[in-house]
Amino acid sequence: MVEFHPVARMVVFTAFCAAALIALAAWLVRSRRVSPFGAVARGLRAVSEPVLRPIERRLVRSGGNPAAAGWWLVVGVAIAGVLLLSLLDWLVDVVHLVAGAFAGGPRATLILAVVFVYRVLVIALIVRIIGSWIGAFRYSRWMRPAYLLTDWLVEPIRRILPPFGMFDLSPLVAWFVLVLLRQFFLSVV
Repeated sequence: MVEFHPVARMVVFTAFCAAALIALAAWLVRSRRVSPFGAVARGLRAVSEPVLRPIERRLVRSGGNPAAAGWWLVVGVAIAGVLLLSLLDWLVDVVHLVAGAFAGGPRATLILAVVFVYRVLVIALIVRIIGSWIGAFRYSRWMRPAYLLTDWLVEPIRRILPPFGMFDLSPLVAWFVLVLLRQFFLSVV
């Protein structure tokens, strides 16, 4: 297997350095550290403006300061790089886990399936809970999958469990039931 982690890290680091240099170039011209009418300033603007112009427009529309576009670029590239590297690490771990499960035979594959389904349902419960805190409606495009995956468990518990004021404990009880179901299926398999 080709090792792509060093390549991905180098790409992310290069993108971060390029974003930092673009932000620095824009800052040098805006703060007049470089004469705005010289050839150096024209070159710096030619490099930085095509990248920063969309960010500046978005900042202006949201009421922000367009002079901060360079630093928003740096922060955005850093966050995107960390997310990309984390996603790649996760994908490699999943591929190794699935390969190990298939090599381990049907029992290991069933155990992997039970653990995978448990994790998906717990994530859906967490999304459902956080969505209810921030006021995301159950029929919104982003919340529908979480409710679709968890309604079969949460709704019967909600009908049985009395409400405790403004607190809904049915997702917590549903999580506990999921833990018990996972343990049961893992002991059976």
